[in-house]
Amino acid sequence: MSERYKILSDNHWSADFGPLQMRQAQACTPVFGWVPSEGQGPIVATQTIRHIKPTSGNSRVPRLDYPLLIVVGVLAAIGLMMVYSTTFDWGYQQFGEPTYFVLRQTLWLLLGIGALWATTRMDYTLLRRFSIPLLALGLALLVGVLLFGQEVLGAQRAFLNGSIQPSELVKLITVIYIADWLASKGEKIRDVSYGLIPFAVLIGIIAGLIVLQPDFGTTIVIVLVAGMMFFLAGADLLQIVVGLLVSGGTLLALIVNSPYAQERINSYIAGLQDPGQASYQLQQALIALGSGGITGQGPGASHQKFGYLPVPHTDSVFAVLGEELGLIGGLAVLALFAFLAYRGFRIALHAPDSFGMLAAAGVTIWIVTEALINIAVITGTLPLTGIPLPFISYGGSSLVSLMTAVGLLQSVARSSRKGLTRSALMDSRRRNGRPRLSRVGRR
Repeated sequence: MSERYKILSDNHWSADFGPLQMRQAQACTPVFGWVPSEGQGPIVATQTIRHIKPTSGNSRVPRLDYPLLIVVGVLAAIGLMMVYSTTFDWGYQQFGEPTYFVLRQTLWLLLGIGALWATTRMDYTLLRRFSIPLLALGLALLVGVLLFGQEVLGAQRAFLNGSIQPSELVKLITVIYIADWLASKGEKIRDVSYGLIPFAVLIGIIAGLIVLQPDFGTTIVIVLVAGMMFFLAGADLLQIVVGLLVSGGTLLALIVNSPYAQERINSYIAGLQDPGQASYQLQQALIALGSGGITGQGPGASHQKFGYLPVPHTDSVFAVLGEELGLIGGLAVLALFAFLAYRGFRIALHAPDSFGMLAAAGVTIWIVTEALINIAVITGTLPLTGIPLPFISYGGSSLVSLMTAVGLLQSVARSSRKGLTRSALMDSRRRNGRPRLSRVGRR
C-alpha cells in the first residue's frame, strides 16, 4: 500500500496526495518556494505550505459541497410550494386538475436533479473541451427560435408551446464558453485587440439574437454576468470603463427604438414620482407585499394571485411569497441566496485552475444577479424585466439549466479537494494581472 501525504496550509490539513505528486512538488521548488528537507521527512515551504505528513493509503472520494446542496434543495422545495399555491386554481379551471402545473414542475425538477448528478460526477474540464460546440448549439437554438419558435407573452422565445426556452440554456453555455475563452487568453486579455474587442463582438452576437425575440431581461443578465467575469479574469480597468460606456449606450439606443421597452421605462419613472401611476403589475405586487405584513397570510392564503397579480407563478412569484410568508419569509429567501453566493464564491476561490474559478464565479454571479433583479423589480427598485426567480419561479428550462449549473459548481468543488488548491500553491500577493478572485482567499 503506497504511502500518502497531507499538506498543512494555514493551520488546516488539506490536500491528500501520493509520493509521485510529492516528488513533483519538490521539483517545483524554484516556482513555489519549496524548501525540501533531507530524505523522506516533512517538506516545509517558505510561504503558504507549512508541513506534509503521511496519511493512510485509502484515498476517499472527494466530498461534495453539502451546504450548497442543502440551500438549493430548500429553494427548490419553496419553489414547488409556491408553484402549487399560485397555479392550483388555474390548473383546476383549465385542466380539471389542481396539481397539473406542480406535477410538471416536479418532473422538470427530477430531470434537473439528474443533470446535477451527472454534471457533478463529470470532470468539469470536459466542458472546456466542448465549449465551442456548445456555443454553436446555443447560437443555433437562438436562431431557430426566431425562425420556428412560438410566441409567449409577446416574445418569440420558446419551443413546444412554451415548454423549452433556449435562452435559459444559453445562459449556462455563455458562462462555460466565456470562462474557457478568458482562461485561454491569460494576460493577453489586457490587450484591447485580444481582449475587449473580440469579447464585445462575441457578447454582442449573443445579446443581439436575444434582443430580437425580444427579451431585454435575459440580455441584461448575460451582459452583466459576462462583464463581471471579464473583470475577474484580470481585464484592465480602462477596458471595463469603455465596456460600460459602450454597453450602456447600446442599451439606451435599444430602448429609444423599442416602444415595448420605452413603455416600461416610462411607467417606472412615473411610478417613482407617484406610486399611483406605476404599472398595474407593480401596483398589485406592492399590494401583495404590503398585505403580507411581518408573518404573512399563511401558505396558500394569498388573495392577489386570484386574477389581480399578472403571472404570479413566474415573474411575480416573490410578491405572492411575500404575501403568504410575510417579511420573515422574504428575508429568509434573501438569506438563502446570500448563503448560496457565499458557497459559490468559496468554491471559485479554491478552484484548481483559472477555468474552474471563472466558471464557478460565473454561475454564482448568474444565479445571484437573477435573484436580485427579480426581487428589485417586484419591490419597484428596477423597471419590469421579466426575469424569473431562480429555483422558485415556474419554468422547466430555467430549473434544469440552474440545476445543471449547480452540478458544475459541485464538480469544481470536488476537483478542488483532489489536489493542491490555488490558494495552497500560488503566492496570491503578486499583482501581475492574474484573475482577481484568486487574491481574495488568503488569510
